[in-house]
Amino acid sequence: MGSLPKLTWATPIAGFDTGCSKSAKTCDWMAKFPDSKLLVHMNLPGTHDTSTWNYSDATQASLERYTGDIGPANEYRCQEHSILQSLNDGIRVFDLRFAYNPGNNTLGFHHAAALLSPTTRMEDVFFGLYNWLDSHPTEAVLVSINHESGTGTPETSAMYEQLYNIFNSPLAQKYWVQVNGTLGTLGEARGKLTLLQRFDYSLLPPGLNKRIGIPLDPAHWTDNAKIIQLIYNVAKDQVAFIEDFYAINRELPLGSGATAYIDAKYNAVVAHLTNATLPNLNPNQLYISFSSAAFIQDSPPMTPKIFALGNGTELLGMNQRLLPWLRARKGQRFGIIMFDFYDAVPGLVEAAIGL
Repeated sequence: MGSLPKLTWATPIAGFDTGCSKSAKTCDWMAKFPDSKLLVHMNLPGTHDTSTWNYSDATQASLERYTGDIGPANEYRCQEHSILQSLNDGIRVFDLRFAYNPGNNTLGFHHAAALLSPTTRMEDVFFGLYNWLDSHPTEAVLVSINHESGTGTPETSAMYEQLYNIFNSPLAQKYWVQVNGTLGTLGEARGKLTLLQRFDYSLLPPGLNKRIGIPLDPAHWTDNAKIIQLIYNVAKDQVAFIEDFYAINRELPLGSGATAYIDAKYNAVVAHLTNATLPNLNPNQLYISFSSAAFIQDSPPMTPKIFALGNGTELLGMNQRLLPWLRARKGQRFGIIMFDFYDAVPGLVEAAIGL
């Protein structure tokens, strides 16, 4: 795994742990649930493109020698709070996109063509998560790992062997749930990370066959779909139902306007969340809904932040619209909901959890 990780190395991606106030409901919210609770029955708020929280025009300018001119930072930024702060805020699912770091033999974090830190390694960020879990042993964290294509960096067998070795290091074996192919109970996941594997090991050298987490095969993750039915365990008939309608301009023509774009996204999310709440539809299956949407080069441009928060006045974004919808259905199962800029709307995480 190379040199041992340090918390300071993780800070450009993981941030700092500023702790929780005594009155916070979100810091250790899983402590109130029994060990027997199935993860697929829980409401788990998450952050989409988690690692972008620290990405700015200044960051981008400093990294242009690696990426070239790729457009303004607001095309890529989807969060404002760091990973460690998000954990204290109640977030329990993280969407991490990886590729080779340019200029060195490490795995780092990207959003499309945007390099988010040239120095922070994957194992450094994991070490930050391990450290947080040591202080919060009642909590369980799910980590979605997705290879980010379009970065201009190679996708090779050596890269996947390095990834495999990270997951099978002695430290990782202590902190990652070692079960493969199924999601179990909260008790089995407490104090640990659970892998949502959005990559495949097809390039991995033979003989390296130890697997953890659940395989959400990218070949069967339908691009830009409102409903994806992805079987991750054939023997146990375990299925992930996923809403990942992110390129709204593929359905609506350019010039449709912010209200129409947000309406289309909102309708897709609410339809999927409604299915998750129905007790007789797929009660023991995993539901994942992305409330996020990608940048649209329109006039004016539609950034991830406008999708999430609107324009700050009369136009409501996804987060303001979802808050009353979730509150009105307190006590129902929503599954995993991946947010952009979750922190800008007070009470959103609590509503997603059902606190």
